[in-house]
This record gives sequence, structure tokens and C-alpha cells, in this order.
Amino acid sequence: MVRAGCGEVWEVLSEVANEVLAAVRELLPDIAARAEWVDESRRLPADVVGRLTESGVFRMLQPRRYGGAECDPGLFYEVIRELSGACGSTGWVASVLGVHPWHLALFPDAAQKDVWGADPDALVCSAYAPIGRLEPVEGGFELSGKWQFSSGCDHASWALLGAMVIGAEGRPVDFLTVLVPRSDYVVNDVWDVVGMRGTGSNEIVVGQAYVPEHRVKRNYETTRLVGPGQKVNRGPLYRLPFGTIFTTAVTVPIVGTVAGCFDRYVGAMQERVRLSLGGGRFVEDPFAQVAVARASSEIDASVLQTERNVAALWDLARRGEELPMALRLRARRDQVRATERALEAIDLLFKTAGGASLARGNRIERAWRDAHAAGVHVANEPERALALYGRGVFGLPVEDTLV
Repeated sequence: MVRAGCGEVWEVLSEVANEVLAAVRELLPDIAARAEWVDESRRLPADVVGRLTESGVFRMLQPRRYGGAECDPGLFYEVIRELSGACGSTGWVASVLGVHPWHLALFPDAAQKDVWGADPDALVCSAYAPIGRLEPVEGGFELSGKWQFSSGCDHASWALLGAMVIGAEGRPVDFLTVLVPRSDYVVNDVWDVVGMRGTGSNEIVVGQAYVPEHRVKRNYETTRLVGPGQKVNRGPLYRLPFGTIFTTAVTVPIVGTVAGCFDRYVGAMQERVRLSLGGGRFVEDPFAQVAVARASSEIDASVLQTERNVAALWDLARRGEELPMALRLRARRDQVRATERALEAIDLLFKTAGGASLARGNRIERAWRDAHAAGVHVANEPERALALYGRGVFGLPVEDTLV
């Protein structure tokens, strides 16, 4: 159960999180003004990352023991939605780099000290696909591999990488996430894509690196909601499922991007006059009115369902109660549906804007590209997640690292 006095603690931490939101809102006009530059440059400017660091975004899910806010994750996602509304790439990088302190908090305390002991503002990137190769050696493992799609890695001094332990017969025997310092890997600038161009999601290469035992976390344990870091980070935040916290972090930027586009779309269309289909003001077209209604409903549903599930899990964790699999599956179901709904909404806006949405650099065009690019992340595959929910409803066993 929650210890006496915890209510006051959470009120203070919520106040800190609200201060972060206020600081971020002051940055939004400049972030929106630089969105085209970010898109063309394929990375976030260092000063933008620095200002996000100063505002406290990257410490929202970081343990209090290392200067973090350790706040309600719902507040973190609210910040990410607003950032994404100004610039999809900025929101995506802030979300991905901002969620990693939560995962690192599940590692042994020695690993946390390695990262935050000297610099509480140290950033951690990731590439979770278990394609690295781990060979057991004395005191740890020897790691090698090449990973794609590590968002924001240019700004990080550590990386969380997925890898397989190779047994005596040359077959994988375990799947792990390992923590590696920047000195042990090379970043190759290969990110040149159609959408989310400014995320700098480049390639990480480890030729051969020693990984001590304390910088390793078993994926199986993470799925079971346990980790050595819970011995020192006892708050409810670190008893929540990776399958909710991380996957929501890759959906919220999409929803925020689309929500921001909706606001700009409404403003841009106020004075538009059709040059065909009989002319007339765009806002008086009933088909445009229906499209706006449908798009706004999809956005609202995405936000409301996501908030409901995260709040329900957070409430149970704060009370020290079990997190039922049915709720974890529902959160995963609604997370992928939030992505689907956001994409349906942006498609409606893009289509009804007509030729006005086609010019390169147009905000509607960029939001459309960004949302669809982010939508192909493995955590946003709807069929996989929806099938898991169906298995649970039918009483079948569910085994997946993203639940």
C-alpha cells in the first residue's frame, strides 16, 4: 500500500511536472518556426535539445534519487503531445529520449550511477531490436552488432541496445537489453527518409565491446514487471509495464502531430475560397464540415482512451495493487488504435485541403508525412497488438514483450 505522506509527495511532483509543461509552452513558437529547418536538416539543433533539457522534459520519468521528477506518466505524455503539435520530429525525439530514464531505472543501481552519477542530464538513446550478438565472458558479455533507427542518438551519451545471448551451439538462448556508453559505438549518418526526417534516427555500430553484468537487463523480467532497479526505485512509476510506457511514447507524438495539424488546418481554411466545384467559401462546404467533425472525433478518441488506460494503471500502481493482464492488453489495444485513428484523421485533413496540402514544406504536408512515417514503428503494428487482445479475451496464453 502507499506509505503515509505519499499524497503530499505526488502533489509536489505533479507541480514540478506542470512547471515543465509551462516551460515547454514558452518554447513552442520557436520550435514551430524551426520545424521546416529541422525537416530539411534531418536532426534537431543542439540548442533545442539543450532548452528541452533545461525545461526538465528529459527528467520527468527519471528517479528522484538522480534529480528526476518521477511524475505521473500522463503528464509526460501531455508535454509530448504539445511539443509534437509544434514539430513532429521534436516531439518524437523528446518522447523517445524522455522515456529511456524510466527504463534505465529498472536496471541495477550500478548502471544508473554509471549514467547519472556524474551527469543527471545525460541522455540515453535506444535501438531495441534484438539483433546484437552477446558472447558470455568473465564478469559480463562481449557485444557486437549493427542497429538501425536510433532516434536522437546524436544527442545521447549512452545507448540501450537489444541483443541475443548466443549459446554453445550457436543458437540464441536469451534476449537482453544492454547499456553501452558512447565511447563503445559509432553513429553512421544514414537517416534520409520521407517523414519524421528531423529525428536523426541513425545507425549504431558496435564492433566489439565489453558489457559488464550490471549493464544488462533481461527482457523476460521486464515483461513480468520486475527488475533489480526496483530495489532502489520503489515508487509506483517503476512498476508499470514497458508494453504501456514505451509504446505510448511512440504513439503520443503521432497524435500530437495530428492534433497540431488540425488546429493549423482550421485556421488556414477560414478564408479559403474554392476555385472549382461552384466556388464559395471552403468553411461553408458541408463535406468539409463533416470531415472536420470526423477528424476531431478521431483525435479526441485517441487522446481519451490513451489517457484513461495510463491513468488506470498509474492509479493501481500507486495503491500497490496488481496490474491485471486484461488492463495491460486493453492499453496495448487502444495504443495501436490511437495511432490508427490519428492516421485516419490526418488523411481526412490532407484530402480535404486539396492542392493546398501538396506544396513541399506546407505544414499539412509535413504533418501527413511525419504521422505516416511514425506509424510504421513496430510498436504501432495494429494486427499484432489486436490479436494479443483477442487471445486474452478468449482465455488463451499471451506472451509478448510489448504488453
